[in-house]
Amino acid sequence: MDARLTAEQASLREAAARLADDLGPRSVLALSDSERLARLEQAISGSGWRSLRSDGAGGVEIALVAEELARGLIDVAFLGPVLADALRPSGPGVTLAIGATAIDARGATRALALDGTRLLSAPLGDPAGCADLTRAAAPLARPLQAAGEISAAHATRWRALAISVTTAEMVGAARGAHALAVGYARVRAQYGHPVGSYQAISHLLAEGLALIEGSESILRYAAWAVDELRPADAVRAARLAKVYCAQAARTVCETAIQVHGGIGNTWECLAHVFLRRVLVCAETFPVRLEEIDVGLPRLTSGSGVPCPPAGLAGPARRRVRAVG
Repeated sequence: MDARLTAEQASLREAAARLADDLGPRSVLALSDSERLARLEQAISGSGWRSLRSDGAGGVEIALVAEELARGLIDVAFLGPVLADALRPSGPGVTLAIGATAIDARGATRALALDGTRLLSAPLGDPAGCADLTRAAAPLARPLQAAGEISAAHATRWRALAISVTTAEMVGAARGAHALAVGYARVRAQYGHPVGSYQAISHLLAEGLALIEGSESILRYAAWAVDELRPADAVRAARLAKVYCAQAARTVCETAIQVHGGIGNTWECLAHVFLRRVLVCAETFPVRLEEIDVGLPRLTSGSGVPCPPAGLAGPARRRVRAVG
């Protein structure tokens, strides 16, 4: 694997980053700015990024766009449409359903779902808010109906892509939260000095940067594996990435709230919007540690596997029972 981006991949990432910087919300209040949302929807629709997979893009390209859009808290549909397109090219207005709910329903009228190797489809009801303030969910208006079949290899590779793309969103949101915290630490002063100059803050931010860099590496491998490894191996790589990045991204986002101090716990601070996006992405195609088989078969029955350290702002370290 060559971890370097090609010129085309770098250009794609830069374009997504520019769009996120130009049209992403700069405050919680901006999430309800209809004029900004209309311009953002026009830009995303014109980019063609929702049909990247059917246009021949690989997992790396889709993950790069997803990461940058999440970093900028882009709040029009991308995840649902791009994953629906990866199942079957269906044109605009189609998103992805998991169970009886469309996960990214703003602007969508219909949803595709995968059951084993069967494709199912149904129209959508009215969109509603969800825990992730940058997305709208929608119930299905009617029961899912058969809409075709895909091969077992396609279905498995698609699952690897779905896990990898939701992982990319977590990494992007973590990067955005970290940048928000760094910016605040530079301008917020106490005792005549920026709070970022104190070790209690600078060490937290340095730990967050290290977690993000580690997450980038394991994510990049998982995205590459979607197209380059056998389907089962691609799913295994994606699961590893999601388990690691979910913990790392949550730690980074919770640290960002702590760095902001009292203001970090208010509705007006964007830090909680990043955290919400991470938490929802972690539970979209969730992965449990018990599903990771790398290293676990060598452990004796009844032994424990320590979770990665969560940092000061994360939950206490736990022990998870090994399986098998």
